[in-house]
Amino acid sequence: MTSRSTAASSKTSKGPAAGTRLAGIDAARGLALLGMMATHLLPTFESDANLTPTWIGLTFSGRAAALFAVLAGIGLALSTGKQRPLEGSALTAARRGIALRALVIAVVGLALGGLEVNVAVILVHYAVLFLCILPFIGLRLKALCAWAAGWIVGSPVLAFLLRPWLMAADPPLQLNHNPGWEDLSTPGQLLGDLFLTGYYPVFQWISYLLVGLIIGRLSLSAAGLPLLLLTAGGAVAAFAKVLGTAAMESWGGRAALQEILSDPNYPLDSILQVNLAGVRQEGSWWWLAASAPHSGTTLDLLHTSGVAVAVVGLCLLVGRLGEWLDLDLLLPLRGAGAMTLTLYTVHVWVVASFHLQPLPAGWTEDGMYFAHAALAVLIGMAFLLLKKRGPLEWLGHAANQVGRHEPDRVR
Repeated sequence: MTSRSTAASSKTSKGPAAGTRLAGIDAARGLALLGMMATHLLPTFESDANLTPTWIGLTFSGRAAALFAVLAGIGLALSTGKQRPLEGSALTAARRGIALRALVIAVVGLALGGLEVNVAVILVHYAVLFLCILPFIGLRLKALCAWAAGWIVGSPVLAFLLRPWLMAADPPLQLNHNPGWEDLSTPGQLLGDLFLTGYYPVFQWISYLLVGLIIGRLSLSAAGLPLLLLTAGGAVAAFAKVLGTAAMESWGGRAALQEILSDPNYPLDSILQVNLAGVRQEGSWWWLAASAPHSGTTLDLLHTSGVAVAVVGLCLLVGRLGEWLDLDLLLPLRGAGAMTLTLYTVHVWVVASFHLQPLPAGWTEDGMYFAHAALAVLIGMAFLLLKKRGPLEWLGHAANQVGRHEPDRVR
């Protein structure tokens, strides 16, 4: 959902390495978009008594949205100096531009918040993440690594301690719906939901943008980096998931949590595999040992960050392979990935138009998903081949340029 990079559409004067690098990032965004569409349109649980997870839930839940956030950090790094972060007035101007772009995203998100739709819209949280990451934009690689490690370890613990206090307020500082314009009249509840009690808790999710900044500050054109990202990301993801599974199944975590979570609408075995959002994680420190999607724990952040890093590495590798074969293997994905804000917005609006309505005659959930995915790919490819930005990407880019503008100084 970041602005379209014109360099991604063809090999530019900076050479093949730069074009391949940006094409791989856009392709990863395209994958994230299609993954989020899948969780919106296809069931993540079977409709049986045990809520058995589907392959869609097991594959995409928690991972697609996290990939979006990591890619946001990568995009910010690439637009603020790549390996050498901006300094001084240039950094200040870049921060202004990012803030104005975040404002555009927030306005779109608040507008979507007024729709009746069974989708957890990420855009307002996404915009707040852009604002929260501004202090870190000028940091170099070592400092970013230290901050990311500390945030991944520390933020879930602080969130665990703060959430019960926020939920004990009257009324609780939780919206239970997508943020909309009306929520601006209750700023305390809105901020509590955005940062800690909502579906995408910004406080922990800052970790994803820090990881993305780290990736974007690396030399993405280096020959061995894509393979390193793929293997290291995969290893971290596997380690976190194995450790979380052991904590729940072998060390007594699930048994302890089962005593707390007695609601039959939330079978613990299933939600630990697919989605812990909506569950009040309090009353036991064992919640922090879970690696469940949308749990916001250290293991969840590690696993989903690792998956995101591996996906970025894979997309960069495929881009290199396509360049070697003289084929644009990433074209279908990078077209959609270059205009995710527009496509995501249209997708949510279309889903809202069918809310609580039967599907058209002859349509199935699978057919609806493939229609959304195919249209996203085709529209993205068309805009890419025409070398045009999507409408909302154009608006975000314009806001960014206005923010970055530095009037000539009077001498």
